Amino acid sequence: MAGLTKALADAGHNVTFVAQNEISADRVAQGWTVPDLGGAQLKFAPTKAAVKSIVAGAPAEAIHICQGIRSNGLVSVAQKSLRKLGRKQLVVMETVDDQGWQGAIKRLIYRFLFFRFGRYLSGVLASGISTRNWLIKRGVASHKVFPFAYFLPETETRPTTHKHSAPDRYRILFVGQFIELKRLDILITAISRLDSKKVELAVVGSGPLEDQLKLLAEDALPGRVDWVGGLPMDEVRAQMVLADCLVLPSRHDGWGAVVSEALMSGTPAICSDACGAAVVAKASGYGGVFKSGRVDDLVTLLDARVGGGRLSDQQCDELAEWARCLAGPAGAEYLKGILEAIETSAPAPKPPWNVSAAESGH
Repeated sequence: MAGLTKALADAGHNVTFVAQNEISADRVAQGWTVPDLGGAQLKFAPTKAAVKSIVAGAPAEAIHICQGIRSNGLVSVAQKSLRKLGRKQLVVMETVDDQGWQGAIKRLIYRFLFFRFGRYLSGVLASGISTRNWLIKRGVASHKVFPFAYFLPETETRPTTHKHSAPDRYRILFVGQFIELKRLDILITAISRLDSKKVELAVVGSGPLEDQLKLLAEDALPGRVDWVGGLPMDEVRAQMVLADCLVLPSRHDGWGAVVSEALMSGTPAICSDACGAAVVAKASGYGGVFKSGRVDDLVTLLDARVGGGRLSDQQCDELAEWARCLAGPAGAEYLKGILEAIETSAPAPKPPWNVSAAESGH
């Protein structure tokens, strides 16, 4: 939420960002760095007492935006305090993994939680392609649910040309952990089934399944996989500019920030429909969305993307320009419109990604 926070502060709003700690160890291991919050005030609340103190000290007219409504640690302490004080609060919700028998239990739990606490919420910011409808089915009033996204910090202008290491090959990029959830194995298998053999895969990341995945790649894509390794986030963006398409084949991702980052780099993105970011991959007009776990669906999408050739520099520029709708300033303006709609009962604003890059004519 740092990009959105900074943009709100830059726009002149009084913003306080409350976190339990500066950054988690697993994020550091993935190459993340402490984000820039600009003019926002940062407060750490590592204990229940600290959380309660911050809530009690906030202005009565403040609007509180909280992350999640279940299994959210100290955030739940803040939400309980806000309810007692009768303060305005919204909740940010991302796509919930409700597959299998455990998913049925989750659906019941969320229905109970929103039945119990929904009347205390001014609104729910629903990040993900199916999250809004999922929340309405759990009993949240439709007028309280607003499509949302994770709005990233603005970045420098995309380089004017792609510099391909192998111009005769179409370069597909994967960025993520080598864990079962990310399903890199499906991507490797799908590329091996493409009609064109002039396709290479660049892999950024690391994880416990590395040896297993490399064995699979040696058999399925001999000599066509570039194992880049783990990189700091700013260097990942350079890899995105080099790629012709990013693919996030996850079994589940609440959002999937790499999809947004690719689009902001002017690179098409393909992801599974179990990723929240599928909403912007689809909206972009390039790339696409496939059914989670369906290799054949992914093969069809990749065949079409590779068969259509790499985007021209002009198309890449148009895509990057369109994807500014996923940056902090666009998110801040959109959130302002949502809050005004809540206050005045005016019509809700349209999500900033509603017009595709192909249609926008930038």
